[in-house]
Amino acid sequence: MQIHPSLRNLLQRFWDIAGGVSVRSKILGIVLGLVLLLGLGITVQVRQALTQTMAAQLAEQSVSVARDLAARSTDLILLNDLFALHRLLQETKANNQNVAYAFLLDSQGHVLASTFGETFPVDLITANPIEPTAHHRTLIFATNQGYVWDTAVPILEGQVGVARVGLSDTSLRATLTTITNQLLLTTALVSLIGVTAATFLTWILTRPILDLAQAAQAVARGDFTQRVKRWANDEIGELATAFNQMVGELAKADEIRREREILRRQLLEKVIVTQEEERKRIARELHDSTSQTLTSLIMGLKVMESSCSDLNIQLQAHDLRQIAAQTLEEVHDLAMQLRPRLLDDLGLRAALERLVKEWQMRHRLSIDLMYHVPHERLPDVVETALYRIIQEALTNVARHAQARNVSVLIEQRGEELVAVVEDDGVGFDISRIEMGDSAQAHLGLAGMQERAALLGGTITFESEIGRGTSIYIQLPIPKAEENEVENYDFARG
Repeated sequence: MQIHPSLRNLLQRFWDIAGGVSVRSKILGIVLGLVLLLGLGITVQVRQALTQTMAAQLAEQSVSVARDLAARSTDLILLNDLFALHRLLQETKANNQNVAYAFLLDSQGHVLASTFGETFPVDLITANPIEPTAHHRTLIFATNQGYVWDTAVPILEGQVGVARVGLSDTSLRATLTTITNQLLLTTALVSLIGVTAATFLTWILTRPILDLAQAAQAVARGDFTQRVKRWANDEIGELATAFNQMVGELAKADEIRREREILRRQLLEKVIVTQEEERKRIARELHDSTSQTLTSLIMGLKVMESSCSDLNIQLQAHDLRQIAAQTLEEVHDLAMQLRPRLLDDLGLRAALERLVKEWQMRHRLSIDLMYHVPHERLPDVVETALYRIIQEALTNVARHAQARNVSVLIEQRGEELVAVVEDDGVGFDISRIEMGDSAQAHLGLAGMQERAALLGGTITFESEIGRGTSIYIQLPIPKAEENEVENYDFARG
């Protein structure tokens, strides 16, 4: 069955509003709504039933009083005893509290006696005409004081006159008001009792659910010590038991994950430290042994070139000396890339200035280096990690970015070292890198992130195609004792 779009939207809005209300409010609303609906429904039905019953009784009473008045006034009218007639009317009104008025008419329609006194309403005489042969005739008049049941009864088929009695619904309305108030009061009391019972019921139902929600939020924050109390042996109790079992399993899994993470970090630390040590050893070997050998070879070729008289040999010696000199320069560059001695001897600033200078000459880049760190030397692990991260960043710029200008900012903010590397290159789609579209670039970025993560730092990459790339590095600066302990652990490992 197709639902009209407007009705669907209305239902959706109602569901959105109802779905945003708490379970406690829903239960209270349902209980209170049902009690009020039942109470008001019973009140309306009882009022209608009483109104119909009492109206019928009032009509019967009107006929009964009018017939009684007609029977008792027959002889008095025939005797023309007006005083007795007045007393009869007053007695009739006094004995029946619903009687609003009563009067007697003669056969010509003239008023013989009435309860109105001197201010008799003349229009009332012809308001309820009756045939002489009729048993009675009752009409309902609407007045300022309410409804009046007016009954006319002919006396001796109208030959003597007509008895008229009007019964007011004042007592009926008073009775209905009293009963209605009592029903409404009963509804209010039942509503209060229902709300109290519903509040207690919702507390029983929602308390374990709220405990579960709070525990689930704590577990989401990583607190696996949370356990919830089993309130009862019902479905919610089963849910609490299942939740506790789940948290226990999550705690075990988290402990295993932490152990694996610690092992991975330790392994990665050892790999990086071993790598740096090996780089340092190879760079020292290249600098001390290979460079000296090449230098000796260059000097020997120079002596050979100057002492030999054969022009061809001189030219060959010159070419070989040029090749050896170029090889020596390449060895120096390789040693610098493996492990710059400036980083060990003079610190991060000097090593970065040398790196930037060489990168500018080699790749024809305009690199602006700004270094704002008050300390001359930082902990070795920080200097090494940041140098390698910036070196990898510049390598990515040279290989992929096609940039002309690069800015490198390094500054200390409290106990944290912040570095920013920005270029005006072609940029890249970070989502594609994360999906593994470029394995080499992905490995480079991952290596930078792992170096920062080992020190408890973070790296953030921001890039758009055609708008360059920005890399934000944040590294905490460990205290001296922490650095010494860390270096000792690396050496021992």
